[in-house]
Amino acid sequence: MRRLLLATLFAAIGATAHAALPEPIARLAAEKGIPENAIGAVVLRGDEVLVSHEATRTFTPASIMKLFTTMVGLDVLGPQFRGRTELRTTGEVAGGALHGDLVLRGGADGDFTADAFTHMLEKLRTKGIRRIEGNLILDRQLWQPARADAGAPPFDESPEAYYNLIPDALLLNMNLQTLDITSDAKTIKASVLPELDNVRVRSALTLVDRDCAKWEDGWKIPEYVRNGPNLTVVLKGTFPRNCSRTNVINVLDRTDYAERLFRATWERLGGQFNGQAVEASEAQSRAFNSGSSTLLAEHVSRSLPEMVRDTNKLSDNGLARTIFLSLGSLQADPLLGSRPLPDLADASPAQPQCCAMMDAPPRMPTQVRAELEIRTWLRGQGIDDTGMVFENGSGLSRIERFTPEQMAGLLRAAQTSLWAPEFLTSLPIAAIDGTMRRRLKESPAAMRARIKTGSLKNVVAIAGYVPDASGRQCIVVVMVNHERAGNGNGRALADGVIDWVARSAAPQAANEPPSTR
Repeated sequence: MRRLLLATLFAAIGATAHAALPEPIARLAAEKGIPENAIGAVVLRGDEVLVSHEATRTFTPASIMKLFTTMVGLDVLGPQFRGRTELRTTGEVAGGALHGDLVLRGGADGDFTADAFTHMLEKLRTKGIRRIEGNLILDRQLWQPARADAGAPPFDESPEAYYNLIPDALLLNMNLQTLDITSDAKTIKASVLPELDNVRVRSALTLVDRDCAKWEDGWKIPEYVRNGPNLTVVLKGTFPRNCSRTNVINVLDRTDYAERLFRATWERLGGQFNGQAVEASEAQSRAFNSGSSTLLAEHVSRSLPEMVRDTNKLSDNGLARTIFLSLGSLQADPLLGSRPLPDLADASPAQPQCCAMMDAPPRMPTQVRAELEIRTWLRGQGIDDTGMVFENGSGLSRIERFTPEQMAGLLRAAQTSLWAPEFLTSLPIAAIDGTMRRRLKESPAAMRARIKTGSLKNVVAIAGYVPDASGRQCIVVVMVNHERAGNGNGRALADGVIDWVARSAAPQAANEPPSTR
């Protein structure tokens, strides 16, 4: 029935695919120098199509792509889903020592902070472990490729920034360092957390006379210098006098980062370790997962609805990409939080497990499996996925594309999902929070519209739900792709549509009592 309703609705949208934009929006677009064919828009009030403009053309969506990832994530993985990190071993504990390797196994845990890691290591101490007489094995093999970040070209001029972080299945503390930088008239002081073994920060910043609020104007990408076992993070560029700022950066190699955080933390807890950090191979990972290893400690993330809320409210690319890749690698488990999907390369019943592990063919890339999950879900809802392009599920992409009609279909299907309340509460509220906190403060949409935003160079987009003047919930999608979309132009168009919907009222039917809203 839902597929039939959506198909009927899409037919109605298609029949009006070239309908004019609302007059005030068309006039505003002309004032901003943005041609109407660079704007895609759909507004639905129940089964009524209020606006359908370039609705079947694909556009670059920016971060409203996250709505596909998070809604399908909620429906497929479920609200009990949690990412999971484990400390395991194939060795034995005796005489205060772990005789064997310590395996840190990643499971798409978006909450695996330095504090969470400390608590896991504290559990080792409570088991009587003081010495680790093997290596630290870093198992990132849940996702294929295990290190999608390795060798990837930078998306833009700020590869060290948090929003550019490319996750892996074992992303300890998001591989981030928090810098505190303070200057007076003549000197600069810089400190960094968390504490990493043999890592320090050195400022090569030049003091300048500039407004502290514009400190980023002189910021350059930090670099790190290796000198034997020591690493030095060197801060470069300029920094204003009499200024204090905090910045979060991702510049260290992930194996270096994990090993040095482990060494610093384990030593602080009174432990000893003389081994080194080693990246697990796929064959090793299969062995760890075969049941022959022993669980020593574990950490699970917050539940998926909480992660989805942070993803959409804050437009967190790293969390969105983690949820997207989880769709291609994990399933919910009521006790564990999650467990790996049956692998396409697992041993067949007739094949001995030892030999299957040695000769197993390459696994399907996790991104491909995730995309298949989303497309399967969309087709199950009666949404035609033709023309859609997925890359990472976050919208931080130049190639991801879909149509306003497809996004409207997702928002329509979300309204009847079992997890519609969790999805709705994840959306930023106009003039209140998230990426909408400063927008539409003087509009009747304030405190009422729930809108996901998106922006890239030459791209502005919004998608969500806006009550009209009669209190009826409307689905609103606006996508602007044009070189003049920046400098507030595209945002003005998107907010203009939201405001237009919030001020509009459905015609009152004959004999219908007036609204009591």
